[in-house]
Amino acid sequence: MPAFCFYNEGGCLRALILTIILLALLLALAFVSLFVGVGDLSVSLIALSRLPRTAALILAGVGMSISGIIMQQMTQNKFVSPTTAGTLEAAKMGLLVFLIFTPEAGMTLKMLSAFLFTFLSSMVFLAIVRRIRHRNVIFVPLVGLMFGGIIGSISTFFAVQLNIVQDTNAWMMGDFSGILQGRYELIYLTLPAILITYLYANKFTLVGMGEDFSRNLGLNYSAIMNIGLFCVSLTVSSVVITAGAIPFLGLIVPNVVSIIFGDNLKKTLPLVALSGAIFLLVCDIIGRMVIYPYEVPIGVTVSIIGSVMFLFMLLWKKR
Repeated sequence: MPAFCFYNEGGCLRALILTIILLALLLALAFVSLFVGVGDLSVSLIALSRLPRTAALILAGVGMSISGIIMQQMTQNKFVSPTTAGTLEAAKMGLLVFLIFTPEAGMTLKMLSAFLFTFLSSMVFLAIVRRIRHRNVIFVPLVGLMFGGIIGSISTFFAVQLNIVQDTNAWMMGDFSGILQGRYELIYLTLPAILITYLYANKFTLVGMGEDFSRNLGLNYSAIMNIGLFCVSLTVSSVVITAGAIPFLGLIVPNVVSIIFGDNLKKTLPLVALSGAIFLLVCDIIGRMVIYPYEVPIGVTVSIIGSVMFLFMLLWKKR
């Protein structure tokens, strides 16, 4: 039985049909993405700019969505994601360190710095979550937002002192307009993270049931948590280096899929991946058309749509 089947044969068939529909929609949107934009369309333009941009959008959408669902499993909270756990701010701090000490460093070294800071900050956030006695579904992400605010404030302070605020802010503004062949390939590092997530999906599901429960089943809780942190940190750092911060994506998409299909990660992972890529492609196309021939950065469009959906989910969950 395929990994995305749900509960019974009827559910399996519906899931298969839905997966095919989502895949067809993704291919259609990817085709549209190739032909939306300013400039005379040519084979060289498609190869140099449009194809890399579309590929980066799909990989970023898949990677950030899966990162969100991993963090939700590890913290046992539906409202935790790279946006609400300080992960994006930690990546910013990692970039700031390299801008200060080695401004001429290559993209690979900057990504390694962002990876290190996101990994360490995620460990600190999880340690904080473990010490919260009453893990209210809204309180935990609020703590994460405050944690991210502290990290962001420290980064901004040093950026102001060194007069590099514009440089750091430029890195953190989600924007795919500068994606070109030869300048986006680091985002392919999301692929091994996605593969590891799929292979360990069942174990992440068990981790989401609690430390005691997973240990009683013979699971190495600490090792699985570290694997999850590795996948999230690798994905977030590669996406931030390539296109900047993309908020709310890892929060909205996993929650919508979870509401419809449940929380079995092995079963819902393909739907989360496809839905994340589709959502990001739609936001990018909207941003390229709403004030044509100019372009709204995708970070803005995702923030507007994502913040509205996030507030709706908070109010719905509170009810």
